[in-house]
Amino acid sequence: MLDKLPLPLQNLVYKFSQFPGVGPKSALRMVMELLNWPEDKVITLGKDILELKSRLKPCKYCQALTEEDPCSICADPTRDETLLCVVADLDSMFVLEEPGFYRGKYFILGGLLSPLDGKESESLNTEALENRLRYGQIKEVILALGSTVEAENTASYVKNLVNSKFPKINITRLAQGIPLGAEVKYMDKETLRQSLNFRQKL
Repeated sequence: MLDKLPLPLQNLVYKFSQFPGVGPKSALRMVMELLNWPEDKVITLGKDILELKSRLKPCKYCQALTEEDPCSICADPTRDETLLCVVADLDSMFVLEEPGFYRGKYFILGGLLSPLDGKESESLNTEALENRLRYGQIKEVILALGSTVEAENTASYVKNLVNSKFPKINITRLAQGIPLGAEVKYMDKETLRQSLNFRQKL
């Protein structure tokens, strides 16, 4: 069906379908909705998308995308400087931050190890993590990576890295309530709260 569409529509449907969880049919609905928008609204959307690249940059401490460097969390003097919660991505950080019960700092790895998908250790923000641990006041690293195979492999890699280079830093992980094969960014608030409160030492 899609090959019957005009080429400009095909191109945009293809690009939209590259978003996670968006198939060709959903992408087509989104594109058709865009066609119904006033031209000025479409132009504004295009500018906003371009500004994502030009205005946002990684925070030098946690790697979160931010307009100000350091980001608001890293710059907050009321946060606990001794706690560092390591997450896979920005989505996971937002999920942990939104309920407000965690008051430490964060670090975003930039993904999970997945050799089959070409995601090797070199693609993670490990050098920035080492700098964060070397020059910060961190006493405990909390691994909040989920319980998928990729998350477990990544947790093991980070644990070995921290143990070998920073043996005085404690390493813990989220505890009960995280189902096998689950990702942190899909957990509910109470599950995350329990998992943080009863985290386990590694």
